[in-house]
Amino acid sequence: MDFELAEEHRMLKDLVRRFVDDELMPLEAGVLAREAAGQERSLPAADLARIDAVSKRLGLWGLDAPEDIGGADLPAVAMVGVGEELARTVTPYTLPPDSPNLRMLMATVNERQRRAYLEPYVRGETISAIGVSEPGAGADPAAMTTRADRDGDDWILNGRKIWISRAEEADFTIMMAVTDKEKRGRGGISAFLVDKGTPGFNVLRPIPMIGGVVTYEVALEDCRVEGWKLLGAEGQGFVPMQLRLGTRRIEMAAWSVGMAQRALDMICEYAPQRTTFGQPLSERQAIQWWVADAATRIHAARLMTYDCAWKLDQGRDVRVEISMIKAYAVEMAWEVVDHAMQTFGAMGMTKDLPLQMMASKLRTMRIYDGPTEVHKWVVARNLLGRGR
Repeated sequence: MDFELAEEHRMLKDLVRRFVDDELMPLEAGVLAREAAGQERSLPAADLARIDAVSKRLGLWGLDAPEDIGGADLPAVAMVGVGEELARTVTPYTLPPDSPNLRMLMATVNERQRRAYLEPYVRGETISAIGVSEPGAGADPAAMTTRADRDGDDWILNGRKIWISRAEEADFTIMMAVTDKEKRGRGGISAFLVDKGTPGFNVLRPIPMIGGVVTYEVALEDCRVEGWKLLGAEGQGFVPMQLRLGTRRIEMAAWSVGMAQRALDMICEYAPQRTTFGQPLSERQAIQWWVADAATRIHAARLMTYDCAWKLDQGRDVRVEISMIKAYAVEMAWEVVDHAMQTFGAMGMTKDLPLQMMASKLRTMRIYDGPTEVHKWVVARNLLGRGR
């Protein structure tokens, strides 16, 4: 049993760490100022173009994409380190392309779709979104009601989707819909590639979320999708969708470790400097226990996440482990960041520090891609023999 990262993966993690420190951390002040002013936290176009150029030059694009279309084909284990380092900053930046949708496309595209969608996506030329959740369906994808009906060689989509990130800017959206209402999650859900500007694909409204994030509600009204844009086999969209969700959940666990580590580092830097009632905060038992507990739980979450990623790379069924790390890591980071805010006192409540944005992100992460309670239910159901 080897607990060390392969040398090339450790070197990649170190490279991303330097990229974050040199390029993203200096932009945090601007992000915090925009967020405090009620503006979008996204990077200005000039900054984004420069960061894209730097990350591309460093070879950080397409890290887990296929080699034959310009990617590095890195395993999930390597991507855990990448996610952890990127999460140390609140500067919003994703190395192209976004891994979850990439993994779903890789598992399903035919040759025509590969050329039209996957290859440009890997090259960073397009932005994608995915529509799964619906009003009233929430954490149960099998309860979706959006329909896709055949019309000759084409499909007609009707329904409502919500909480879609990037819906307004995405060049294409992977849209999940029911093609067999009897089978539903057991062979009745399909995936479709819906291009931006397709008639009947209507972005109804932006939904401002905490932390400066915006999601969207979309209505599909007789939205015609050409037959060749059915992604994968008819009725077999649920499994690749779960692959996509699993990829995001491992990524979220890595993000949680990164944010918690940043918060712990901030406590350890600040506590010896701040004196109250004649003693540094670092001499207070409450602070010492917060630090010890945080270090222990971060270590546990990091090991759990790498273990899950390694098993995934071995082709094992990791559905239970994914639920474990999604629930444990996110809740762990939420508590560590909260203790960091408490350590800083009134300063921890300000928008001058990144802690409040980390807390907002973690609060949403406790809900999206499966609430903590649902993931605990999945683990318990399997242990009690109810999941078979």
